[in-house]
Amino acid sequence: MATRSAIWKSIADTLAAEIAEGHYAPGDRLPTEAQLSARFGVNRHTVRHALQTLADLGTVHARRGSGVYVTARPTDYPLSRRTRFHENVLASGRTPSRRLNRLETRACDGEEAAAMRLNPGDPVHVVEGISLVDDQPIAVFRSLFPASRLPGLLEHLNAVPSVTAALAAVGVGDYTRAETRLTAVAATPTLALHLRLAEGAPLLRSRALNHDPAGQVVEFGTTWWAGDRVTLTVSPDPHLPVTDPSP
Repeated sequence: MATRSAIWKSIADTLAAEIAEGHYAPGDRLPTEAQLSARFGVNRHTVRHALQTLADLGTVHARRGSGVYVTARPTDYPLSRRTRFHENVLASGRTPSRRLNRLETRACDGEEAAAMRLNPGDPVHVVEGISLVDDQPIAVFRSLFPASRLPGLLEHLNAVPSVTAALAAVGVGDYTRAETRLTAVAATPTLALHLRLAEGAPLLRSRALNHDPAGQVVEFGTTWWAGDRVTLTVSPDPHLPVTDPSP
């Protein structure tokens, strides 16, 4: 006697095939749990299991109070000397937002001090949060700022979660990226929870230093990007001449 497949898996496979065939486009909302329950003749728990399976694969994502949506196309995100989250996302035709979950001042450790040209134990502002595109999380970030130089930064960030606006409010009108390091990592349980991914899902981790026009470090940032939701591109600085690589 043949073994019968689990109903939830059959539902997940059916929905996945319909998404692959274009019945539901990226960004579309799927039918509600009640509608899917009626369609397949099962209870909501079975439907929920199927949808969670698709979410773990990155095929769909849930928006609290709104529904379950087909995962949209990856967001193009250029990394240049003037990388700005809101500007980059708006330029791609999407809607950016940020949710902050940590704002505090603490002593920096040795690695942080070396990167930021500080002494171990010097105070730094720590800002952590989640970057979203069209209400879907694409990255978790942690940024450090020299507290002695930028004493009022956290108050401005608490009012408006924009690093560019907050830095401008405390006297840093411009800043550029000195370097960016990219590393492939696996999602920890906490990162997976924030990004609505399965534990161990592939992420890209970027570490970047931003300098003011005088060359002083104003931000040391680490960002964990959902690998299937963003395309990171390294863009040359349009203000610098292009060197001919040919001999």
